[in-house]
Amino acid sequence: MSEIQNKINKLIENRETARLGGGEKAIEKQHEKGKFTARERIEMLLDEGSFEEFDMFVTHRCYDFGMEKKHTFGDGVVTGYGTIDGRLVYVFAQDFTVTAGSLSLALADKICKVMDMAMRNGAPCIGLNDSGGARIQEGVNALAGYANIFQRNVMASGVIPQISAIFGPCAGGAVYSPALTDFIIMKKNTSNMFLTGPKVVKTVTGEDVTQEQLGGATVHASKSGVAQFAVDTEEEGIALIRKLISYMPQNNMEDAPLAVCTDSIARLEDSLNEIIPENPNQAYDMYEVIKAIVDNGDYLESSAAYAKNIITCFARFNGQSVGIIANQPKFMAGVLDINASRKAARFVRFCDAFNIPIVTLVDVPGFLPGTTQEYGGVITHGAKLLFAYCEATVPKVTVTLRKAYGGAYIVMSSKHIRGDINYAWPMAEIAVMGASGAVEVLHAKALASFTDPEEKAKFIAEKEQEYKDLFSNPYNAARYGYIDDVIEPRNTRFRIIRALQSLATKRLQNPAKKHSNIPL
Repeated sequence: MSEIQNKINKLIENRETARLGGGEKAIEKQHEKGKFTARERIEMLLDEGSFEEFDMFVTHRCYDFGMEKKHTFGDGVVTGYGTIDGRLVYVFAQDFTVTAGSLSLALADKICKVMDMAMRNGAPCIGLNDSGGARIQEGVNALAGYANIFQRNVMASGVIPQISAIFGPCAGGAVYSPALTDFIIMKKNTSNMFLTGPKVVKTVTGEDVTQEQLGGATVHASKSGVAQFAVDTEEEGIALIRKLISYMPQNNMEDAPLAVCTDSIARLEDSLNEIIPENPNQAYDMYEVIKAIVDNGDYLESSAAYAKNIITCFARFNGQSVGIIANQPKFMAGVLDINASRKAARFVRFCDAFNIPIVTLVDVPGFLPGTTQEYGGVITHGAKLLFAYCEATVPKVTVTLRKAYGGAYIVMSSKHIRGDINYAWPMAEIAVMGASGAVEVLHAKALASFTDPEEKAKFIAEKEQEYKDLFSNPYNAARYGYIDDVIEPRNTRFRIIRALQSLATKRLQNPAKKHSNIPL
């Protein structure tokens, strides 16, 4: 056998060794936990045969605590690029079979290289996280590795889409990289995210808490809002990434890909003419409206279990990707509060960063009152949503279905904050407040003078009706041009599509600045 053939055989042998990561026993343990390996995850994520790997033979550079005897090809992360539905993406997957996926400087360098390439080539970057945290043996070098990744997350923000999937532990400083990305997907029961684990919490605060209670997928998807998606299986999570990517452009200089639309543009939805209840205080389900107007009733909701009083989702109109923000009357009457404002503001800013038009469906009675909200800073958090809409330069189409009261009317993509095309249904009410509250303010002196309860009730009824005649319709706002047209509900899909078509060539730029100072 020639020397050349020996070298080729050695390469093949090394590749096989590298592909085994921490070895067959470690892979078995990973499978026993109900988890896939890093390479299996990448194989599921990317189009078949499209993965090109980088840095397969990288090893760590640590010689303390006996680490000089423990060198594994790849050093705990698999990196490279491939395609999803034929579109280029870059990916890194932490390998728990190698020193529990702990982060060394060499491992961080691999991740940084793939992120740099994603930025240079204008393609999304997807991180599959499954790591025990910083490699303690490397000390400050491991911390430097994390910091290098965080810096790239920030530089890539708003330039390329960044998606994180948490398929195992993610603790301490490691949590900040996913937190800096656009979307986080967590698997229930096997993944967790927290800054300090249960043992430290017990020592410092005396609280007894499990990993799942402290930072599990359900907690972060419903209580903290840190994760936008919680899935039951890794397969579901990976399929979700593929679907999520389909709504996004490759980078901030491109538009999202157009899908083939098999749903008629002019489809009328008669159910919408009857969906608003006669009683203005009665709820209805905004999901029914969304299903009725988007292509084939298909949408992908973000943060579904968090701040349910507002809906944020991706959908398509005539094949065009859009972001939908909609108040949900079925939950807390669709009122805006701290969590809803934060959730919607972040979604608006993502859509604006990546040239995705925004469709806003409005039915909002105002901001949630009370000391809990005020002490929690609802003013600042509400301002985040206002800021996001004001700053957005993408096409913005707004439909007011029923209530639009007070500051919440302004915030929800009104004409005054550069809403491009603003429609209203005939039953829309656009006013400073509802009739009963308005009468109490406008006629406070007169109400105080009544001694007869029946006379007072009659007076209130008359004045409420008077107020309703003025404001419980969209025509007062339309008179000033704040509403571009009052439309028949069943025709909403067609009107939104026509509006989006007319805005396809929209050009709007904000003043030149280093960056804005959003109220954080």
